[in-house]
Amino acid sequence: MTFQRARTDEQRTERRRQILDAAAAMLTEMPVAELSLTALSRRVRLAKANVLRYFDSREAVLLELLEAQMAECITELESAPTPDGSARERGDRLAALFADSLAARPMLCDLVASQATVLERNISVETAIRHKRTIRESLSALVQLVRRHLPELGAEDAGALVQTVMLTAVAAWPASRPPQALLSAYAADPSLAAMCIDFADAVRRSGEVTAAGLLARRQ
Repeated sequence: MTFQRARTDEQRTERRRQILDAAAAMLTEMPVAELSLTALSRRVRLAKANVLRYFDSREAVLLELLEAQMAECITELESAPTPDGSARERGDRLAALFADSLAARPMLCDLVASQATVLERNISVETAIRHKRTIRESLSALVQLVRRHLPELGAEDAGALVQTVMLTAVAAWPASRPPQALLSAYAADPSLAAMCIDFADAVRRSGEVTAAGLLARRQ
């Protein structure tokens, strides 16, 4: 830290960035569930009360980090070339694009999987409004991405595809990371190994089937 107390808007913005950067670094070392406000405060060398000057809770920090991670993911998705081929082929490639991009971002997946059940449970109304407006914009961008790849789908169906892919990611992420006891059980009894979910495969197949079904209904 180059200053003890943030006194200007520029310094307050910098302090918020430092807190977010520290949280991001910690999430490369531990899951969301293990990141506490106390540990975060120690990492940025601030008292908890001072961290709460910039974010109203630990969850507010993580929600803003989720938003930043989602924006990066969308930027990457939007840079992908528009595919050619049949609608079915384009739908399959779009599903693979979603799956690969999410699988490459374990931090985002962990945050999204915790969003509704944990992160949105201890925030102020102001944070909730800001967060939901930001996520709404992100989802709208994903809907436009779907319509660019699959113009055969209307806005409603494109939204349904995005919703299904994201809900699959929310469920598949924790299921694809079983605790050590289950990993040992799978190793001891290979017949159980099929119950271990591959995250990218689950998201891809969900996207493929949903896209194909929506296209078939429109036809």
